[in-house]
Formats: sequence, C-alpha cells, structure tokens
Amino acid sequence: ATWMKTHREGDRELVQGLKGEPFYLITKGDTIKDFAIGAVCTHLGCVVPWNKAVNRYCCPCHGSQYDENGTVVRGPAPLPLSLAHVATTDGKMLLSPWPETDFRTGLKPWWS
Repeated sequence: ATWMKTHREGDRELVQGLKGEPFYLITKGDTIKDFAIGAVCTHLGCVVPWNKAVNRYCCPCHGSQYDENGTVVRGPAPLPLSLAHVATTDGKMLLSPWPETDFRTGLKPWWS
C-alpha cells in the first residue's frame, strides 16, 4: 500500500538486488510485477537507466537498448537483462533468484 502512494502505472524503481546488484521493480496497476529486471548491461556491465520518453532501458556507455521487459532491441549487448522473482511479504518486497526458463527467449537463463 505504501508503494502505491508514491508510484504510478509503469514506474520503475531501482533497488538493491540479491547480491547487491541493481534491479528495477516495475509498477503494474495497483501492485508491482512479479519479476524484477536487472539493471546491468550485458555488453560491458554499465548500469542502464530507464528512459520513459522512448519506453526503453538505454545504456549510456555504448548505446545498447532494451525493451520494457529487458529484451535487446539494439546492440552491441548480446543478451537480455537478467530477471529475479519479486514477492511481497509482510509489506516488504523480496527478490529471489530466477532459475526457470527465461519467458522472453524460451531459453535457460544465462545469469543462473
């Protein structure tokens, strides 16, 4: 409930992830999506900011771009952004590993 007081549909918030790495939580309706998107470019490891104007994650280092789900739409990045599960427990958002098939590619996750 507190999250929704300060976030709107489609908002992305950079948070500290599983091992300290950055992930984006994504607001959907009156809650958050059940997955988080890793914020580290798969080209050379730069943090990729969300660019709301173009609805993409855009790497400032070498120009890679990812769609709203973290799939590469422009290189040189070779792979999609990583994923993590998101669950809400006792009002806290918890990230956990994503070992299952990547729903975007149908392949085993490269980050596992």
